[in-house]
Amino acid sequence: MHSRLGNNAVHPVGSSSQILSGRPAQSPAVPSHPPHQQVLSGHFRPFRRWVSWLVPLFVVANIVLFIIAMYVNNCPKSEEPCIGKFLGRFSFQSIKENPLLGPSTITLDKMGALNLNKVVHEHQAWRLISCIWLHAGVFHVFANMLSLVFIGIRLEQEFGFIRIGLVYVISGFGGSVLSALFIQSEISVGASGALFGLLGGMLSELITNWTINIHCSEQNILAALLTLVLIIIINLAVGILPHVDNFAHIGGFLSGFLLGFVLLIRPHFGWIKKKACPPGYIAPPAKSKHKTYQYVLWVLSLILLIVGLTVGLVALLQGANLNNYCSWCHYLSCVPTSLWRCKPKTALCEMREIGNQINLTCLGNGKSQVYPLPDDLPSQVQHLCTLLCS
Repeated sequence: MHSRLGNNAVHPVGSSSQILSGRPAQSPAVPSHPPHQQVLSGHFRPFRRWVSWLVPLFVVANIVLFIIAMYVNNCPKSEEPCIGKFLGRFSFQSIKENPLLGPSTITLDKMGALNLNKVVHEHQAWRLISCIWLHAGVFHVFANMLSLVFIGIRLEQEFGFIRIGLVYVISGFGGSVLSALFIQSEISVGASGALFGLLGGMLSELITNWTINIHCSEQNILAALLTLVLIIIINLAVGILPHVDNFAHIGGFLSGFLLGFVLLIRPHFGWIKKKACPPGYIAPPAKSKHKTYQYVLWVLSLILLIVGLTVGLVALLQGANLNNYCSWCHYLSCVPTSLWRCKPKTALCEMREIGNQINLTCLGNGKSQVYPLPDDLPSQVQHLCTLLCS
């Protein structure tokens, strides 16, 4: 099972600013006060500041779904030892089975985890979205939701719930697609693909709105940009640890980075200065609302995003395995060392047919489970065996 770990980051761009004074118009009706007192008095906010409600709703939804998963899991009902038995059916699976303190792999798969076999062969493409709302354990959901609060609320206040909601969901979908194209034998859950999408959107927003940020930010925008890049690199580097789905991180980041150029674009500073100039003063002319480079980035990003998601989804539904075309790409998600290995052991199970059911027993850990007799017996049994032994 691959979990998707989140990250902690705060939007590095300041939100309040002061407008630069324009030059006075050659008119007899000149204000009696000096220009700098009239234009620079108080703080100027050129854009509406939104009340954040969607991101807190996302946080609540993720926590509620984790509680539901624990209720469905019902650890005491199984023969496995449980942690926190005083919690009743909400008690956790053993550390050996789930070190993140959460439900079993089988429960997550039942709840809608990303499962390549079911997406491709059972036409359950909805798992590409449902998996981003599930988490493998208490530590997993806590880390991701804490990151979502720090990153998402500030972004929603700046850009509104529609744009940030779209970045979150589409980035999560993009992360799931790339994950399924590379991780073929294990399930994957977690919101960090969507979280990396928000980080990618923050980065592209700093780039495309450079003229606004450079004039209106109360801090060094170049330092903020370098800090954000460093945060992204560190969090992607963490993804090379085993059992962390770094392909979801990469896919979510790329999707959010492209979406930022499309959805988080602002008018350039010259346009804002012209609109905000008080009566009696003339700002430098600004013919276009956006800079040429903003239009170019908008078009290129939209094309790349649509083509990338479409090609990836078509390849996924056709059962493509990108590991066959990229022999080194698996190192992006896990780098083997003397402390751990990346490739899981081959799952071996003993199978017995009982009427219209099968009983599988994993030879590696001794766990046993009864399943309905699948239609495609060989491939389905191997997949169920992999889940049982994971």
